[in-house]
Amino acid sequence: AVRAARGALPAWAATPPAERAERIAALRDVLVARKEEIAETVTAELGSPLKLSQAVHVGAPIAVAGSYAELAASYAFEEKVGNSTVHLEPVGVVGAITPWNYPLHQIVAKVAPALAAGCTVVLKPAEDTPLTAQLFAEAVHEAGLPAGVFNLVTGRGPVAGQALAGHEGVDLVSFTGSTAVGRQIGATAGAAVKRVALELGGKSANVILPSADLAKAVNVGVANVMSNSGQTCSAWTRMLVHDSQYDEAVALAVEAAAKYGERMGPVVNAKQQQRVRSYIEKGVAEGARLVAGGPEAPRDQGYFVSPTVFADVTPEMTIAQEEIFGPVLSILRYEDEADALRIANGTVYGLAGAVWAGEVTEAVAFARQLDTGQVDINGGRFNPLAPFGGYKQSGVGRELGSHGLSEYLQTKSLQF
Repeated sequence: AVRAARGALPAWAATPPAERAERIAALRDVLVARKEEIAETVTAELGSPLKLSQAVHVGAPIAVAGSYAELAASYAFEEKVGNSTVHLEPVGVVGAITPWNYPLHQIVAKVAPALAAGCTVVLKPAEDTPLTAQLFAEAVHEAGLPAGVFNLVTGRGPVAGQALAGHEGVDLVSFTGSTAVGRQIGATAGAAVKRVALELGGKSANVILPSADLAKAVNVGVANVMSNSGQTCSAWTRMLVHDSQYDEAVALAVEAAAKYGERMGPVVNAKQQQRVRSYIEKGVAEGARLVAGGPEAPRDQGYFVSPTVFADVTPEMTIAQEEIFGPVLSILRYEDEADALRIANGTVYGLAGAVWAGEVTEAVAFARQLDTGQVDINGGRFNPLAPFGGYKQSGVGRELGSHGLSEYLQTKSLQF
């Protein structure tokens, strides 16, 4: 696959950006035409409810593919700086390693900008969701991309993923997944002096300032954590509430969590179910107060986990520090803004977050102090053109929009 990608690289890199844009637009159109089949496949593999698969798991990647069709056509691949012309050229062959939690979105968020940049790609998707990747490969073929520009290799992470990351014919490794695996891939790439982009874990804070609409902030916050059965790296899994509103917020969260019992899908597999349940048990053991859900499976069949809410969580508890990757919300109390900021920034992660306040300016002032890559203000919605990625141990580099495109480019300056 790497050999095929290397062979296809010169011709694809030399293809005018407008033509590359046309191919990416064609790919988007195939995804649109096959969206029902893809949604059903995501539901079968991942277990997400069909409506979520249609709206998010297929809707988001279609939007992202469309954004890169436009960007490829409009992006300035060269600029004049004094007596120099600076050319932005494709980095080469990209090894893309993607997770199972948003199986199509994570593929498109790497492949579309790589293709827009003029790179060729070898994709190693998660072993839990290979059929979604297979459908994507068929879509690439239907869209008329030249042979070798996109290549699919399925297999297990420690075998196929590690082989791809260490391959001397790969110029850049783009990985989304756990921080532990990201470290290994970073070390492998570093030893080969190879470009690397890592989108890793998160333990994002949802900071509700006293002036906020408490009911709205809590309801949206709970929805954010329960969506996709909690299997979202950027989920706001720590809700920070002022002492004076704490009890009311807990009651609102319990009420909100009760709505998700019936409409939430299972987690991806037995191992994940056990992982989440063990974290819930650890929360109880460390003294957090279980106010909704719990470690018991809510039904006899399927890898379901109850929508779970913990109150009286303190910042040093395991459930407030480690990424659980399940439908588990921790509610922490704070005394004042300085205390809230200290708690919010007090983990090794920095991927996302949210701030709620009566005035946007107040929320923005707080958000500017957060050590994190993305912050939603008063429930701001997802923007496929905004850079996505983390501070600290949440990763290196950015995905989506023009920042995501620049990850796949390298710089050459010509002096006159």
